[in-house]
Amino acid sequence: MTRNIIGISAFYHDSACCIIQNGKLVAAVQEERFTRKKNDPDLPVKSFMYCLDEAGISIADIDCIAYYEDPVKKSERQLWSGSTQISADSIQEMDPNHVIKQIRKELGYDGPIKIYEHHQSHAASAFYFSEFDSAAILTVDGVGEWATTTYGTGKDNKVELFGEVTFPDSIGLLYSTITSYLGFKVNSGEYKVMGLAPYGDEKYLPQMRQLLHLEEDGKYSLNLKYFDFLRGERMYSDELPKLFGIPVRETDTDMLQHHMDIAKSLQRFLEETLIKMANYLHEKTGEDNLCMAGGVALNCVANGKILKNSPFKKMYVQPAANDSGCALGAAALAYTELYPEEKIEPLHNVYLGPHGTAKEIENLLSATSLKYEDCRAEGDAIEKVAQKLAEGKVIGWYNGRMEFGPRSLGARSILADPRILDMRDRINAMVKKREGFRPFAPAVLESKMYEHFDIDHPSPFMLETCQVKSRIDMPAITHVDNSARIQSVNDDHNPRFAKLLREFDKLTDCPILLNTSFNIKDEPIVSSPEDALVCFITTDIDCLVLEDFIISKEGNEITMLEMINNNFTERGRFELNPNVYTFI
Repeated sequence: MTRNIIGISAFYHDSACCIIQNGKLVAAVQEERFTRKKNDPDLPVKSFMYCLDEAGISIADIDCIAYYEDPVKKSERQLWSGSTQISADSIQEMDPNHVIKQIRKELGYDGPIKIYEHHQSHAASAFYFSEFDSAAILTVDGVGEWATTTYGTGKDNKVELFGEVTFPDSIGLLYSTITSYLGFKVNSGEYKVMGLAPYGDEKYLPQMRQLLHLEEDGKYSLNLKYFDFLRGERMYSDELPKLFGIPVRETDTDMLQHHMDIAKSLQRFLEETLIKMANYLHEKTGEDNLCMAGGVALNCVANGKILKNSPFKKMYVQPAANDSGCALGAAALAYTELYPEEKIEPLHNVYLGPHGTAKEIENLLSATSLKYEDCRAEGDAIEKVAQKLAEGKVIGWYNGRMEFGPRSLGARSILADPRILDMRDRINAMVKKREGFRPFAPAVLESKMYEHFDIDHPSPFMLETCQVKSRIDMPAITHVDNSARIQSVNDDHNPRFAKLLREFDKLTDCPILLNTSFNIKDEPIVSSPEDALVCFITTDIDCLVLEDFIISKEGNEITMLEMINNNFTERGRFELNPNVYTFI
């Protein structure tokens, strides 16, 4: 008899669904990958159906659905804030019974539903899927119900939180405020600020320290005169530009040096604050291991600094540390509550999403007039792709089950040679259609990573940065401060991607590839073969690899132009409010 627990995060942003079956996470996916709506907050109906299908069960086989936050406490905070985001349309969603009603109605489920708190789900998502028997736990994000930061411990099969900071005091909202002040979108532009920081100096660090006061017991408070997010219209008050002596940067205007200096100062302030919090947590718990989750835990630069500058010996950051990962935590909490004698398997890889079969891909391509290579018989697709990469081609790489979380890790990736001088600029401008200052990450064979990067442990999820020390000049993946956000790859977790790295190494004496997410600006990462084909056609990607099928731009230009003219590439657009963190 199988034990099946569904975990759901929804009605905020990054909605997702997962299933734990007999202690193992067998499927997890964000709803945006199916609906193509970036940060889709709706109930993950399509993801739910996928999870059932992948696990080979029906709704009747579900033991419990676990939901990732407490709707009662969340509505209390929403009403307390008096946010102008509250409207006639949102009043219904603020009804604490809305969540359970929607799960019953839209999913057709009438079994048990368990509710867990937001940061409890974050904490569980990190601890239960780590390999640690015991650990300290730090969660940091914008806001859950009330908590914005929590301190806790995990031991054996139990997670306990012993301290918290509550709304409106929030490090995550501070970072989002400066993100908005610098002209980037809240909820998605925070990565850009992190990437911009190395170009600046920390000359505004004194001003940053006026925004937040950190206390001895791990608590902190914002100086709310500089913030305006409670009104729900914008993040910053008129006092913030006065503090910096610089007007707010308008979106898509020139990026000036003082903007880079503010980004650097914010990043450094975040790092020093998190290090102090980690030191407090270590002193309080005495644990050697640290687990982290919450949106702030996706700041890979800060993660590396915490590990180097705190007494913790090992760190585990949940790879889907944002709210999508809370689905995992809620499911784990329910599983260990219902079956306390059973352990949950550690999360060794994140290839938990859907995949396209060879027959589906063949049918898709056969329905077009595109020319393509079918390498199934010869089995030489990897060798051919490695050769194209060595020739300087940019590859759209569709391989196996899709990754869960915000990083592409060799399943839905854009790949290129990291040694080519203008490759970063080319991909930023002509493929990703994004700002030129943003860095790309390297994927490296785990067996050879220590020769090229200053790190002493595997990093399979791209959640830490380190210094590049390679004899190879790799301008496409080396940031301005000589850092890189690496992904280590081995045969156990992604054998096909590891084989490609080995073949590229044979040709070039370089076991490293540039690896970035397979999508364009403001769109979710591709999920299906159709998504991959659309992205390929509408960008300057040279070659698309759909498992063992290879489609080159060369020789297909006229056909692809006809497909664009026939609206093959039309997609709906959706996004959250880019000016303020969404509290509803």
